[in-house]
Amino acid sequence: MPGNPWTLLSSLLLSFFFILIRSPYAAFAVNQQGEALLSWKASFNGSPQALSNWDAGDVTPCNWLGIVCNFNNQVVELELRYVDLFGQLPANFTSLLTLNKLVLSGANLTGPIPKEISTLTQLTHLDLSENVLSGEIPSELCGLYRLQQLHLNSNQLKGSIPIEIGNLTSLKWLILYDNQLSGGIPSTIGKLKNLEMIRAGGNKELEGPLPPAIGNCTKLVMLGLAETSISGFLPPTLGLLKKLQTIAIYTAYLSGQIPPEIGDCTGIQNIYLYENSLAGSIPSSLGNLRNLENLLLWQNNLVGIIPPELGNCNKLSVIDASMNSLTGSIPQSVGNLSSLQELQLSVNQISGEIPSTLGNCRQMTHIELDNNQITGAIPGELGNLTNLTILFLWQNKLEGNIPDSISNCYNLEAVDLSQNSLTGPIPTGIFQLKKLNKLLLLSNNLMGNIPPDIGNCSSLIRFRASNNKITGSIPIQLGSLQNLNFLDLGSNRLTGFVPQEISGCRNLTFLDLHSNSIGGTLPLSLSKLISLQFVDFSDNLIEGTLSSSLGSLSSLTKLVLGKNRFSGSIPTELGSCSKLQLLDLSSNQLMGNIPATLGKIPALEIALNLSWNQLTGEIPDEFTSLDKLAILDISHNQLVGDLQNLAGLQNLVLLNVSHNNFSGRVPDTPFFSKLPLNALAGNPSICFSGNQCFAYDGKGGGSSTKRRGARVAMVVLLCTACALLMAAVYIIISSKKRSRGPHHDCDIEGDADLEMGPPWELTLYQKLDLSIADVTRSLNAGNIIGRGRSGVVYRVTVSSGLTIAVKRFRSSEKTSASSFSSEIATLARIRHRNILRLLGWGANRKTKLLFYDYMPNGTLGALLHEGCGRDMLDWDIRFKIALGLAEGLAYLHHDCVPAIIHRDVKAHNILLGDRYEPCLADFGLARLVEDENGASFSANPEFAGSFGYMAP
Repeated sequence: MPGNPWTLLSSLLLSFFFILIRSPYAAFAVNQQGEALLSWKASFNGSPQALSNWDAGDVTPCNWLGIVCNFNNQVVELELRYVDLFGQLPANFTSLLTLNKLVLSGANLTGPIPKEISTLTQLTHLDLSENVLSGEIPSELCGLYRLQQLHLNSNQLKGSIPIEIGNLTSLKWLILYDNQLSGGIPSTIGKLKNLEMIRAGGNKELEGPLPPAIGNCTKLVMLGLAETSISGFLPPTLGLLKKLQTIAIYTAYLSGQIPPEIGDCTGIQNIYLYENSLAGSIPSSLGNLRNLENLLLWQNNLVGIIPPELGNCNKLSVIDASMNSLTGSIPQSVGNLSSLQELQLSVNQISGEIPSTLGNCRQMTHIELDNNQITGAIPGELGNLTNLTILFLWQNKLEGNIPDSISNCYNLEAVDLSQNSLTGPIPTGIFQLKKLNKLLLLSNNLMGNIPPDIGNCSSLIRFRASNNKITGSIPIQLGSLQNLNFLDLGSNRLTGFVPQEISGCRNLTFLDLHSNSIGGTLPLSLSKLISLQFVDFSDNLIEGTLSSSLGSLSSLTKLVLGKNRFSGSIPTELGSCSKLQLLDLSSNQLMGNIPATLGKIPALEIALNLSWNQLTGEIPDEFTSLDKLAILDISHNQLVGDLQNLAGLQNLVLLNVSHNNFSGRVPDTPFFSKLPLNALAGNPSICFSGNQCFAYDGKGGGSSTKRRGARVAMVVLLCTACALLMAAVYIIISSKKRSRGPHHDCDIEGDADLEMGPPWELTLYQKLDLSIADVTRSLNAGNIIGRGRSGVVYRVTVSSGLTIAVKRFRSSEKTSASSFSSEIATLARIRHRNILRLLGWGANRKTKLLFYDYMPNGTLGALLHEGCGRDMLDWDIRFKIALGLAEGLAYLHHDCVPAIIHRDVKAHNILLGDRYEPCLADFGLARLVEDENGASFSANPEFAGSFGYMAP
């Protein structure tokens, strides 16, 4: 019997309803594009929480994070920024052909960029920046003809910029900075007529010239190629870029002149061309750039004058042309620049006077004119600059008084007027400046007293006025300066005494009062300055005993109290100064034994000088622990015993034990065998290895006298023979030098004139955290990496972790001194990737040091001839070395003004970096060609080459 049809229909509907409830995805499954995105999500390492709303149950992905759809529910944008996806870019894009914007930035993506991305032909915006993508930029990307923005910066991409880049005719932004790209910039970039921005800086291997075709990119606004190896001349076609606002090609290898055509770029606001090798003069056409705000040209080889036309650029806020060879005077027209905030012209050859019109630049915050040849007085109009924070005029030829009006610059923080010929007193008003933290007045002819008003300058951190003619006493108000860190008043005419109130300077780390006429005794309150690291009271009239409280100065590294009138004994508590590296108590009236505790100071590395006192007793056994000590002078005392406790001091460079009462045999060590006789003189009872030592026992006085007479005669004969031998050697060597040129094969380690103690003169050409103490501490046999014609080269790691090479010159030879000068005269003024970079130099009375970049693969000569890694030199590397050397020589001969002739090119003067990039080194024989007749700066113009050199 048939059932009720309505019942049957109800049953079917109910069953269908339950099916729908149980299987919701069957009716509302996500579309094909959603499936593709979910497959991407599944390919990533784990499911990021940020993508938790990517739900397969949705009909479309249009509401998912980072997804934008059009009116047809098609995905047109995928944008995920700073979501940790941890995976590779997918290669399947067939379901997402409607995408016009793909942004996966800062997503921790790895692996290569898939070439299949080129199937997304609708793309206008592609951003894969700030990931860890590797491999090359696929040339297939250049088929995305609609692409307007390409962001691939901050990855690890290698290889070259594809030559097909010119096919992206719609491209506006090309962002490739901070990768590892190499090769040149393809000339096809000139086809990108819509290009507005190029940023490819930070790719250190990106090289070659900027193609002239760049002038076709007439819509270009930003050109950024900083910190690359871009070289050659700037093309004149840059003048066609009327819309250009910023050109940033700094820390590169540009050479040649700044093209005058750049003055046609009337929209330009920022010119950043510093740290290159640009030559020639600053074009006067820059005066046409009425929108120019920042002009940074520092550390180039620019010559000529500062063009007065710059005074027309009334929007200029920063001019920095430091570290060039500019001449002439500062133009008066600079005073027209009412928006100027920074004028930095340090390290040039600028002469003339400081224009008083600078007082019109009321927005000025920085004036840095140091290291020039500026004359005249400091204009009082500088007092109008109430926003001025930094005033650096040091190392010029300024005269006259420091103007009182400077106290009107109430925002001043740092003033350095050192190394001039300024006279008159220190203005009282300068100590009313509430923000002043650095006041440096070294090496002038300043007179008068230190104003008591110094106590009002509570912000003062560094006060240096050494090497002047300042008189009077140290004001007690100095003790109010709780922030004072550095006090240097040495080489003046100060009298009185060191005030007890100095203990109020609780942050003092450096205290130098040497070479004055200060008397009295050391204040006991000095022990409260627990931050003190350097103390120099030498060459004064201070008397009394040394207080045991000196031992509480736990931070002390250098204590110099020589040439005073101290008496009594050396306090044993000095041994508690565990960081002490240098101790000089020479030329006093100290008595008693040398404290054994001095031998237990673990940091005592630089020098221990106890000479010219009245010390007695023996050398303490504890001195055997001073195995890091470089200089020991205990001469001119009344010490007894033998020298065996000094035999194991392997790091000694200088030793003087003369004029004591030492006896016994001199230690039989290589160091003592090279020790000059005058370092042992005045000790009649010591003898050398191989000679019989006789002890006086009170008997046989006659025979003893005869033996002493025989010894004296022997010493006289020996000295005479040595003198004759040295004279003969000198004559032979001189004749050989005259006939063959200079040749050195002696061991610099035996240089008796070596001196590592202060004072040091230090000049750095780069911004380095470098201490001369770090350097000298590392100049030992274990760090030698090479020996050259004029000195020894060491590998030195400074406290910041940077490894540099340090060349120490032989101090006893004129050729070494001239080589030192030649290297500074040439390397300090040039910059090229195939020329070894000079970082700076240091010198004291007898020792000269040069600091270079460290090249880890040594010399080409060692690799070729000494088997040190010859297998690494395949033909590609050899060609790269030859090409690099040729480019370096071409730069010296053709791009430098004046040209430089190296005159000692050989395999051992070619250094290799970590990727075997070559650098030409050792410019000790170089000459600067000034004119057609060959007139030049040269230490030895008559000779060329050293051992191994072959003339071209």
